[in-house]
Amino acid sequence: MSLESVRQFFAEHAPDIEIIEMSQSTATVELAARVHGVAPGQIAKTLSLKVKDEVVLIVTRGDARLDNRKLKAALGAKARMLSVDEVVNWTGHPVGGVCPFGLENPLRIYCDESLRHFDEVLPAAGAIHSAVRISPQRIAELTQAQWVDVCEAV
Repeated sequence: MSLESVRQFFAEHAPDIEIIEMSQSTATVELAARVHGVAPGQIAKTLSLKVKDEVVLIVTRGDARLDNRKLKAALGAKARMLSVDEVVNWTGHPVGGVCPFGLENPLRIYCDESLRHFDEVLPAAGAIHSAVRISPQRIAELTQAQWVDVCEAV
């Protein structure tokens, strides 16, 4: 169970972080922003990509889009989005609940520089109705993410 793997991750690595569970779906940036009362940019979305033979996650602000030119320059190759089934198989999380915590498989994680605009962001927590409040720096520290500049704010 995805929410449980995230709960276990925080119990082990950051017991001070509380998972927020909502009765409404927060599966999209727009829904999550409305439910949590924040700007869409403050929702930290996690994108699941395949670059060459490697699956990677990129955590970025909710209102940003991948810039393919920057992505190729930063990661050394073109990337493609994973299918819904691939996302679940690689991360263990459902689409709409994907986050860099409590993953099914160890994956390389990148945090986009656009996250640094906020002191606190809300990534999902392994389910389509869960999230955590966390600083972008703490996301990077907890997941051993590398910082990259691969997105454009819209």
